[in-house]
Amino acid sequence: MNKKKIAFVTDSTAYLSEELRAHPDVYVVPIVVISEDKEYEDGINLFSEQLYDMIRNNKNVPKTSQPSVGTFEELYNQLKKDYDHAVAIHVSNKLSGTVSSSTAAKEETGFDVEVVDSLSLSYGITALINKGLTLAEQEFSIKDIGRELREEVERSNNLILLGNLEQLYKGGRMSGAQFLLGNVLKIKPILSINDDGELGLFERVRSEKKATNRIVSLLKQSCDVNEVRQVAIMHGNVLDRAIELKGLVEETIPNMDIVIGEISSSLAVHAGEGTLAMFWQTEKI
Repeated sequence: MNKKKIAFVTDSTAYLSEELRAHPDVYVVPIVVISEDKEYEDGINLFSEQLYDMIRNNKNVPKTSQPSVGTFEELYNQLKKDYDHAVAIHVSNKLSGTVSSSTAAKEETGFDVEVVDSLSLSYGITALINKGLTLAEQEFSIKDIGRELREEVERSNNLILLGNLEQLYKGGRMSGAQFLLGNVLKIKPILSINDDGELGLFERVRSEKKATNRIVSLLKQSCDVNEVRQVAIMHGNVLDRAIELKGLVEETIPNMDIVIGEISSSLAVHAGEGTLAMFWQTEKI
């Protein structure tokens, strides 16, 4: 049997549509979620409903751990039997050590893997996978696919509206004073992953409605100066609010292609229930 040319590897922070889940050349390595001293594999034996139940009811906040080098080695050794190359697209190296694990496994196995740091997460990774698959169908070389995807990373945009501050506080990412001040003033922080792949505060807004209107306004500003073909709205167990946000985008930017999806369990550990996020790519000029 002839080998297939290129496999695509990602981690479970990525949003995968049903089409991508069913794609024979797409492989997902799960992020590990640790709760009450038990380890779970995101998307394998832990799903969002269970994760939110843990957050609500367990004394300690769940934590995440990057996939081990050994996990990637096992996958790459298997892929070597059926593929000539692989493209691995992962969550930002500033947010997780997954890129490092994947790179170390590549070196250990000697498999030809082009490792791409998405400098993003969720649909930011999804867009790169879709682009890579298209390039592979057009018979781009593995190196050219890597180069094109790294250029695509530079055109990635995102805005993240946290559902509440409690998850960041419980996870030790916010001081008690910040948590108290934010709750008293009902501040809704808008976060963004910057060009270096770091998650940080983009803006503080005083109400949820104002914050939602603000992120749509910022999207419109981007569309006014760039070509944007698609916007993805990711949510943390709040489909109704995601649908409302979609309606607001449609009113503001008619004929926009809008995808709605849910953030993975490994992201919900940090972002919390009620989170909304928007991801979009600007087109190459």
